[in-house]
Amino acid sequence: MIKKESRFLSFTPFLILIIVCLLSGCTSVLCGRYGEYGQTKAEFTQYVETVFKMQNSMTSEMMAITDANANADLVQADQKMQEVCAPLNEYAVREVDKLNIAISLLRRVEEAAVACEKAAQKVQTLLAHQ
Repeated sequence: MIKKESRFLSFTPFLILIIVCLLSGCTSVLCGRYGEYGQTKAEFTQYVETVFKMQNSMTSEMMAITDANANADLVQADQKMQEVCAPLNEYAVREVDKLNIAISLLRRVEEAAVACEKAAQKVQTLLAHQ
């Protein structure tokens, strides 16, 4: 019985991939392209991880400065980044906690990745001029 479960679990990511492809409007079952840049699964996974790390770094830097040192533009940019990057953060929390990840969340991560990167870059630029 354990072997059946482990075999099923090994197919789960593949099934999720197919469903995400179908929901994203791909015409073939194995669309193979993700995000705004049409990346492969491996490229997109690496890209999202890089964006998530950048956003986390900017969040850490924001936490390190005092409120008195943060200008209004920086605070606003940070709030926007937190909002735009929420799907990536939610995915990371669910992944770490080993919780189910809904297909709708995978789709939101795919849609939010580029906007999250841009928002994190804006915070990074404003922090550099702080």
